[in-house]
Amino acid sequence: MGCSTPHTLPCYPVENALQSSLSLCLFVTEVIAQQLSQMLKSDRYRLTYVYSVNEFIEFIGSHTEHIDCLIVLRDSPALPFFNQLYEQGCLLPIIILECQQETSAPQETPTVIYHNAEIHLPESEWQTIPTVIDRAIAHYLHLGPSCTIPSPNASTQKRDPQDSQQSFLLLQQRRLADKLKERLGYLGVYYKRNPKSFYRNLEPAEKQEFLEQLALEYREIILTYFNQSVDINQEIDQFVNSAFFADISVSQILEIHINLMDEFSQHLKLEGRSEEILLDYRLALIDILAHLGEMYRRSIPREDIPFDVFYQTD
Repeated sequence: MGCSTPHTLPCYPVENALQSSLSLCLFVTEVIAQQLSQMLKSDRYRLTYVYSVNEFIEFIGSHTEHIDCLIVLRDSPALPFFNQLYEQGCLLPIIILECQQETSAPQETPTVIYHNAEIHLPESEWQTIPTVIDRAIAHYLHLGPSCTIPSPNASTQKRDPQDSQQSFLLLQQRRLADKLKERLGYLGVYYKRNPKSFYRNLEPAEKQEFLEQLALEYREIILTYFNQSVDINQEIDQFVNSAFFADISVSQILEIHINLMDEFSQHLKLEGRSEEILLDYRLALIDILAHLGEMYRRSIPREDIPFDVFYQTD
């Protein structure tokens, strides 16, 4: 929830706030802080306003692992500090606000100020900042450990920041992904789906192999569905996850079920047994489709969440 009056201290203690809300650190002027507080007054956010470089540096230093997104002005005196953060391997999602008067003046600052996942937001689009925050986090989630920052003033001293960058980056990305998962349901894992692994994008031989494996998993579920000694829920979860991350349609699951029931029917006829027993396995089909349908339902983009929050571009 935003503060009615901007403050140099966190609006709410970071440690005591709900884990699923987003912690934002804003280094802006008091006038702009008043504007943004109206745009970010949802309880989705915990806002911290700082108005000096020292306060900004101190807050980041003491809350690095809890900050979900930085919001700063492009002409902020703290910009040189971002090169230091980068060299220390401390990478955070960031939105850089551009004021109208800045766009007409020659730019002396580099195009990339902090890292390749930063977002520059023109003043004419500031009202979209709630959506842009999600986009900034999405870009950060896709940021690779080998990202670079072009800076002519970068130190030439020998150093190897890659290890520390990778360690911090991966930890922060995992933390934000978990937070998105908690706050948005399956959206937190949905972004991990790689379209290259979608069934429709596979090579013909890969499609055949995948369907055969999926059919084997389904057969195992059917054969053990009524066996009390088997953890059937775990088998169903595994099957549904495979289908979900391959973007398999419900009709394809139905086809697998029908083919398997036809196979069982033929065996029963050869043995002179009734096929009515096969009707019981509709329960397994309903169970699986319910699980899969729920995952797809909860992964449908909300209007206030940008598609690239959960769309994997790698």
